[in-house]
Amino acid sequence: MDLSINFAGIKSPNPFWLASAPPTNSGYQVMKAFDAGWGGAVWKTLGIPVINVSSRYGSVNYRNTRMAGFNNIELITDRPLADNLREIEEVKKYFPNHAVIASLMVETKEQWHSLIKDVQNAGADGIELNFGCPHGMCERGMGSAVGQEPEVLKTIVEWVMEAAKIPVITKLSPNISHITDPGVAAVKGGTNAISLINTIKSIVGIDLDTYAPYPIVDGKGSNGGYCGPAVKPIALQMLRELAIHKEINKVPISGIGGIETWKDVVEFILLGATSVQVCTAVMHYGFGIVREMEAGLLQFMKDKGYNTIYDFSGKALPNVVEWKHLNLKHKVVANINPDKCIGCDLCYIACDDGAHQAIAMVEDSRIPNVIEENCVGCNLCSLVCPVEGCITMQKRDDGTQHLTWAERTQADSIPVTFNDELAGGRHHWVPEPADALKNKRKDMRR
Repeated sequence: MDLSINFAGIKSPNPFWLASAPPTNSGYQVMKAFDAGWGGAVWKTLGIPVINVSSRYGSVNYRNTRMAGFNNIELITDRPLADNLREIEEVKKYFPNHAVIASLMVETKEQWHSLIKDVQNAGADGIELNFGCPHGMCERGMGSAVGQEPEVLKTIVEWVMEAAKIPVITKLSPNISHITDPGVAAVKGGTNAISLINTIKSIVGIDLDTYAPYPIVDGKGSNGGYCGPAVKPIALQMLRELAIHKEINKVPISGIGGIETWKDVVEFILLGATSVQVCTAVMHYGFGIVREMEAGLLQFMKDKGYNTIYDFSGKALPNVVEWKHLNLKHKVVANINPDKCIGCDLCYIACDDGAHQAIAMVEDSRIPNVIEENCVGCNLCSLVCPVEGCITMQKRDDGTQHLTWAERTQADSIPVTFNDELAGGRHHWVPEPADALKNKRKDMRR
């Protein structure tokens, strides 16, 4: 199996790249990462050096999980350009076959051309245009201020392509209604590739003593860029939108957003990415996580019979369809394994209060009972169950019938009035409102 990639002309021994962020702030860090097994690194964004604040990071902790979401208000590099260029050159001497991509962000055409020549002379393998930063830099007319204006983005990409002699990647902002608009603009501007997503504009919380948002800077705060595992679903959806677009999918896409495990890597590749970039997971666990990513990816490829990542890149795209094309005749119901059930009642509570009243408590039994004729197969009970494999969704249709909302619409068989008999909930028993006030259970563990 061969993990090497050729991403828009940028060669790398594997698809695991570090995103432009604090972990790529110096040659020391990049060389340490390459030595650990990373195949590429996008250098922390270069431009006119900034002055950063203290503190800079905040997080969302969910129960026992630290940094399920991560927020930062750090800006681009605060180091002199000369130092960064010297270190890029040194890294390439030690690791000539690894990918070093220079992330850039400046204002004028002249500054773009000057900086591009500098990083090319330093030996960078590619350039990434940072059109995504949602804090600080956007207030200065850069970052997401460009990513949210497709025509401006296209113009700057055209400026860059005038001077660039190495591949150019355009990094997109998720802070926009239609991610395909800047994607098309980047392609029309001549970009060689696209990367996404950058961070999401956010406030992760408010200190209840000072009333300032996190992270707190002398009693004040600002919106920051949200990343980490919590943003992966958003990144996957936006990746998919670009990967199916007829104009955009002509160029390769580097996937970013919440990648932490080998499974995350595989999911991004299945939706069309041919390289992945990681930031928050490295800030949390260190460069060593790449070893698990590589081992897991290789095992997946071995199990599935793939030789390169290109053998399965985009393979999930045909299975992601609009809701109207899903089979309305497909039927699954919940099944509770009594040997695994611990009697926590979470499934009963979730179903009765949050779903479709299809689970009942049985007298003198700790095992809930599925009311199969009332189960709509929503899957909520299996999601809240704390015991792996205790609740499974079992298929009940025979697979011979297939009917979609689009087909019903075409056949003029959809509800058109408020009390239409063609509506979907007619088969589903619902308790009378007053039943909510009756205490049917002596067990008050809720």
